[in-house]
Amino acid sequence: MKSILKVTLILLLAIFVTSCNANNNKTSEKGKENKTIKKVAKPVYLNAETFRAEVWDYKTNSTEWIYKGDLPCVIDFYADWCGPCKRVAPIMKELANEYSDKVKIYKVNTDQQRELSSVFGIRSIPSVFFCPKEGKPFMKIGAFSKEQYIELIEKYLINKPNNN
Repeated sequence: MKSILKVTLILLLAIFVTSCNANNNKTSEKGKENKTIKKVAKPVYLNAETFRAEVWDYKTNSTEWIYKGDLPCVIDFYADWCGPCKRVAPIMKELANEYSDKVKIYKVNTDQQRELSSVFGIRSIPSVFFCPKEGKPFMKIGAFSKEQYIELIEKYLINKPNNN
């Protein structure tokens, strides 16, 4: 009697383990499908050379702002040791993903890119530079909420007249 009970329990346990494994495999396959379908955009990190190529060649046009990009952009000037910058970093990642087809999100490490920090007169971080496709850019200093960044992007970069 005990041996029949043991065999029954072992069979039930084997069926349970097998069914759980089958469900886990289906879930992970679905997760893989979602990952391949949805592309996640991230901020692009700039150095002086890539900045001059993608945003503004301040060496050639030092007195006139001529934006090179095809989309408006936001540039987050930050440092790794900066507490407020660490709070802004995940917001910029989210914005890069949410606005991937409308606005480019760039990041510049002020400790590594001193030339760019000097060109923009960065004295306090985070400093976030908003650049419309056409017109004059502007800088906001300090850490803001995601909602505040969205408001600035929507008002000055996306819905700005002459900015398609």
